[in-house]
Amino acid sequence: MMRHLRMRRHCPRQLLDENGLCPLSDLHPGQEAQVSQLCGGHALVNRLVALGFTPGTVVDVLQNYGHGPLIVRVREARLALGRKEAGQVLVKAA
Repeated sequence: MMRHLRMRRHCPRQLLDENGLCPLSDLHPGQEAQVSQLCGGHALVNRLVALGFTPGTVVDVLQNYGHGPLIVRVREARLALGRKEAGQVLVKAA
């Protein structure tokens, strides 16, 4: 059964610092993290959930050049995410 998604339209920086969370777009290649929360509107959150980004899921960053899309591994699938999309996925570094 899927856990309740905590969704926010915007992710305030204070929330990130208090809970030790960071956007997926801030991770470097080779880092693993666990999805904690999704931010954004319903359309974006639904898309991310459909791709497998659910709370508790482990994400492995394969490519992040600091600009352009990120390539990540989620549930044995390689996915490309736009930088803004990746910024809406809040993770806890493992």
